[in-house]
Amino acid sequence: MKYIGAHVSAFGGVFNAPQNAHNIGATAFALFTKNQLHWQAKPLDIETIDKFKSACLLYDFLPDQILPHDSYLINLGHPQQTALEKSKIAFLDEMRRCEQLGLTLLNFHPGSHLHKINKDDCLIRIAESINWALQKTTSVKAVIENTAGQGTNLGYRFEQLAKIIEHIEDKARIGVCIDTCHTFSSGYDLRTQQACEETFTAFANIVGFEFLSAMHLNDSKAALSSRVDRHASLGTGEIAWNCFKYIMQDSRFNNIPLVLETPYPDLWPQEIQQLKKWAKLSQRA
Repeated sequence: MKYIGAHVSAFGGVFNAPQNAHNIGATAFALFTKNQLHWQAKPLDIETIDKFKSACLLYDFLPDQILPHDSYLINLGHPQQTALEKSKIAFLDEMRRCEQLGLTLLNFHPGSHLHKINKDDCLIRIAESINWALQKTTSVKAVIENTAGQGTNLGYRFEQLAKIIEHIEDKARIGVCIDTCHTFSSGYDLRTQQACEETFTAFANIVGFEFLSAMHLNDSKAALSSRVDRHASLGTGEIAWNCFKYIMQDSRFNNIPLVLETPYPDLWPQEIQQLKKWAKLSQRA
């Protein structure tokens, strides 16, 4: 089963996100459980939590179809201790919000070295920060999103993701979200079926499909290996349609949230419908 959707608005309350996803024909969705550009947020109250759970039930969304994303401000590999502690506390709060909402995944960007710490030390620091948060929670899986490698962001090579995972104590609570735009921009070709085979074979060998917990489906405005993070609507960028057809027809991508972050929400129903069509054709084959 393919769970296909988009990162929808939670404006007015997280309980609005399930209906927003349903309205575009989604069977999965992503959301922010708080303002992604603020460090702190009002705690979730019982009424909000109950309304969110009721809306998920009404629109047939189970926890494994929902991919919350943490704040963009968090840097779990920050080289300065005070700033690192601030990020860790914010990350823990994000995980606890997910637990309150009955969610089981939290998608996040791993971190940045800021030219003040070497890459390996930063990757280990990211793992230590994740371990710290996992020890203080019980049920949410930390899902690392690969990056485009823009600036000093880490997590743009599969080896970097594997290095973080290597140092995670509870392997059952760590996962990976592969963003197709980021993957392409960081140097892994996805433009043909053969290129997809080679890229995902590399992922299988270096990281392992057992850790794949979600995907972001985005075309790329930027060229291969550009290390520039610019999303495009499906089929309109440098990747084009072949990659997305490949994903829809490969069972390794079943039963995880496959989430659009493409730039034009008005196109989401059309993009979702096309992806569903390919997924159905694969089921009939």
